[in-house]
Amino acid sequence: MRFFTGLHQPSDARHFDGAFVSVNRLRSRKAPMQVGDWIMDSGAFTEISRHGGYRHGVADYAAEVRRWATNGSGRLLAAAAQDYMCEPFIVKITGLSVQEHQRLTIERYDALLQEDVAGTYILPVLQGFEPGDYVDHLRAYGDRLGLGAWVGVGSVCKRNGTPDQVAAVLMSIKAERPDLLLHGFGLKTTALAHPFVRSMLHSADSMAWSFAARKQGRNANDWREAARWRDSIERRPVQHMLGF
Repeated sequence: MRFFTGLHQPSDARHFDGAFVSVNRLRSRKAPMQVGDWIMDSGAFTEISRHGGYRHGVADYAAEVRRWATNGSGRLLAAAAQDYMCEPFIVKITGLSVQEHQRLTIERYDALLQEDVAGTYILPVLQGFEPGDYVDHLRAYGDRLGLGAWVGVGSVCKRNGTPDQVAAVLMSIKAERPDLLLHGFGLKTTALAHPFVRSMLHSADSMAWSFAARKQGRNANDWREAARWRDSIERRPVQHMLGF
């Protein structure tokens, strides 16, 4: 599993060989960003939870992807599609159903693929809440997801306290499509420490280091806190599961 460190400040990305930076942190930035490999986040959680939808259209997001794909050092490995999370409190905010959120997620993905993103890989996102929801969404994507596609798994970050639930979601996807390379969004220590969860992930991102530092009375914006937390995650042993 490759880990991408979630960061508050784009300027801190130079300290990491794998960074995860929200487009919301980049929109007003003019200076190039020094970075190694990185993933651009669409800011989905902030947009949907605070505003009930995206304030910026697909074309606007594509323009940011295009700008940052050619601005600064490093490699923009992927930009996450503008998905719609499916946790119950999010569905309550929008007033829509899980199925409608899944449809909107695919519609935004399709629209983004039609835009000029300077060749950047657009990371499709599987959404749902129950394990079966993710299988339904996977089937709805159809042949959009080619063999061995790198795919994000959404709506798992609030279930970190019960990693068995995260494992159940990942297992349902892998049972349907064992070839997919799965990325876990926003996983925290408990989930990332779970060997079964880690064994099914190709990559993951997290800003749990910031929460941990703040809870323990330290600087929640210090990149050194992120580096220490990342090192502790990457040192954990991985248990590979037969059949996946």
